[in-house]
Amino acid sequence: MQEFVIFALPSMLVAAVSYLLGSISFSILFTKLFYSRKDIRTLGSGNAGLTNVLRCVGVKAGILTFVFDFSKGAASVLVGRAVFQQLCLQYRLPEYFIQYGAYLAGIACVVGHIYPLYFHFRGGKGVLASAAIIAFLDWRYFLIAVSIFAVVFTFTRIVSISSVCGALSFPLINFLFSYFRDCRPGAAPLSYVWITTAFSMLFAGLLVYKHRANLERLKNGTEKRFSIKHS
Repeated sequence: MQEFVIFALPSMLVAAVSYLLGSISFSILFTKLFYSRKDIRTLGSGNAGLTNVLRCVGVKAGILTFVFDFSKGAASVLVGRAVFQQLCLQYRLPEYFIQYGAYLAGIACVVGHIYPLYFHFRGGKGVLASAAIIAFLDWRYFLIAVSIFAVVFTFTRIVSISSVCGALSFPLINFLFSYFRDCRPGAAPLSYVWITTAFSMLFAGLLVYKHRANLERLKNGTEKRFSIKHS
């Protein structure tokens, strides 16, 4: 019972704070600011995300959306790490437990971004927030996933399929790095590999699920290529 309390309360705190951070939909807020108080969810593709802001509102709103959405993803990871670091210090737990807090915070932030409390649970698809989270989990994961995104985008000019490919690469990247780099005596056990890989699969699953309409349009040949509204 004591072990449950030790982990349950900090985990709930991390999840709650990160979810509330994720629920701040900057694409909605900046669209209202720059575009006569319109709701981005009524424009273009109807998605509360960076691509739709760039396409329908313009570069200024897009830059602000990028900066603030990226920042909230980063902040959630830092919150998760800070709370679990105190937990590890207090109970003399192994350092790799700190990373569990970061992954938990990241998942909660993405859920908040997709299903925001403040905006009737209708948010974006979590791509930019996820990118920030992956960057702060491990910059090497981020560089590889972004490189995959960039290669696919270069050939297709379609953000959705590029995002899906980047998302699907994350569990494999996570597994390879955690197994061959982290899983060794005195560092992290094999359970760390499976737990973090499970978290990364949940990330990928959420993003692919939110892109199911895009994938259907790709199948039908009707998915739009990337464009920017110049304003």
